[in-house]
Amino acid sequence: MSEKFDVVVIGGGPAGYVCAIRSSQLGLKTACIESRGSLGGTCLNIGCIPSKSLLNLSEAFHEAQSFSKIGIETGDIKLNLGKMMQNKDKAVTILTKGVEFLFKKNKVTYLKGKGSLLDKNKILVEDKNNKQTIESKNIVLSTGSEAASLPGLSFDEEKILSSTGALNMSKVPQKMFIIGGGYIGLEMGSVWSRLGSEVHVIETLDHITPGLDKEISSEFLKILKKQGLKFHLSTKVEKVYKTEKGINIEVIDVNQKKSVARV
Repeated sequence: MSEKFDVVVIGGGPAGYVCAIRSSQLGLKTACIESRGSLGGTCLNIGCIPSKSLLNLSEAFHEAQSFSKIGIETGDIKLNLGKMMQNKDKAVTILTKGVEFLFKKNKVTYLKGKGSLLDKNKILVEDKNNKQTIESKNIVLSTGSEAASLPGLSFDEEKILSSTGALNMSKVPQKMFIIGGGYIGLEMGSVWSRLGSEVHVIETLDHITPGLDKEISSEFLKILKKQGLKFHLSTKVEKVYKTEKGINIEVIDVNQKKSVARV
């Protein structure tokens, strides 16, 4: 016999785990299915939390390099990227385990695996080792999102990175090109620029952070330029492809319709 619930939430991200906890608090027998292996979704695992951790750590490293200018003498400042990544991962683990504790506290059944709908009331939950079928009067889909690549260009997380790959690099790249001037790319650009990479941002519009107030966007651009990031605004990416030497990006000026250039 399959176990029966009042509510089953598929997805343990910020929307899903809050929904599951609240449902249980209201007296409903509740389960939450998550395939990632840890709760918290993109935000806690590969988004807000790890990126803010690296922003904080890279800022500290960047500031430490200029201590001598204000009369604080130290030895050589060296980057230990491995330890920095461990610190980032520790912050993620503490918070994801915290969500797991909240599930136990509020009597939410946590099912690890991929949830698939068999019909309107039955769900197949499967991981590498086990399969089980559960039933629920109500099913909430909270499956989150994933990074979108350009047409014909797939992420290999080695040379062509999503934001997830940019959070887990094992060494500082000599040069990095970020396609798109949104806040996620700019966060990653800021991190790796502080750690020593030459960062270029390519944006089709004439400003960064689309959707934000133009005045805020303009001031933010000044801050990032001062930090060392290089911007190619009103520039459209026509093609990205791998070569023996690395990655080629073909771009065009959207205003002047100049010939395609390689960067």
